[in-house]
Amino acid sequence: MTKDEVQLEALAATDNRQRCGIVLGTGVGKTLVGLKHIDKNTTSLMKCLIVAPKKSIFQSWKDDAEKFGMEHLLDRMVFTTYLSLNKRNPKDFDAVYLDECHSLLDNHRGFLQLYKGKILGLTGTPPKRSYSEKGRLVSEFCPVVYTFKADDAVENKILNDYQIIVHQISLSSDKNYLVKMKNRKAWMTSEEQNYTYWSRRIDIGSGNMHMLRVMRMKAMMEYPSKEKYTKKLLENIPTKCIVFANTQAQADKLCDHSYHSNNPDSEDNLIAFKNGNITKLSCVLQLSEGVNISNLKQGIIMHSYGNERKASQRIGRLLRLNPDDKAIVHILCYMNTIDEKWVKESLEGFDQSKILWKDYGVSLY
Repeated sequence: MTKDEVQLEALAATDNRQRCGIVLGTGVGKTLVGLKHIDKNTTSLMKCLIVAPKKSIFQSWKDDAEKFGMEHLLDRMVFTTYLSLNKRNPKDFDAVYLDECHSLLDNHRGFLQLYKGKILGLTGTPPKRSYSEKGRLVSEFCPVVYTFKADDAVENKILNDYQIIVHQISLSSDKNYLVKMKNRKAWMTSEEQNYTYWSRRIDIGSGNMHMLRVMRMKAMMEYPSKEKYTKKLLENIPTKCIVFANTQAQADKLCDHSYHSNNPDSEDNLIAFKNGNITKLSCVLQLSEGVNISNLKQGIIMHSYGNERKASQRIGRLLRLNPDDKAIVHILCYMNTIDEKWVKESLEGFDQSKILWKDYGVSLY
């Protein structure tokens, strides 16, 4: 199938449905399908509400409308974030488009239950569990009627192929990790000792379990061994490569050029990276979705969060090559820790035959 055929098939699946959702993998044209649905199902006298998790996505709708000759739709479109959805009057709109509809939460029911018109949900990563909060909301307000995921697009030569290499590395026994706690003097410990401390507290149920798990995850994201390993890995990658760091400070340490909200040079760095004037760029969550970078053949993901959605968004940055090319995705994982579970969960939706787990120990070779 071609991309046009997929879009037409997805659009046809929404015919005569008051409320429905479609799943389209990155690069297949989710926003364009939404625009075509507006063109097909509304008139110039109607108003459509476009809901997205962040304002930067609004520009993608506007850009695609102009790019594909549908500027006439812009006067019908009103934009809002999920955070502000309940501030809107449901009676003001004839159709609602839930971009990244997996972002729905129970507190959005205030708007959705009062709204009586058409709803189209759009996502590349639907909720994995139908019984979860997000799963229940999608099933109720925009049940999925069509699915064409990234691996389907790869198989049909719409997107380029990929390989995921999970780099299994060891926690360090060196006392190179600085621990800071409120009302206590900071001290140095090893990654092994710190991980054991948090894991034991979780195992014995000492304190707020959710908070303990969050504290352990934050500590692991700061361990220096992944930073050291990433720098070595970058030295051996000659092509354009993006690094998804955990924090802005980490992004600044990993590459000479970074992209995040506190870096005044971010936009210049992104342009230089797109144009090929620089070949290494580190970033945080900001660049996970909505940005296309040509000739991006390799990427490094330092932390998976156990979240398939975040993994899909980041890997999606690497699926915009020519169909005959192959992208390499490097994911760093601490051996014999909860990190292994997180990585496996984040990669559940990908073709397992394209995932290679390699024990690299503490060195690159």
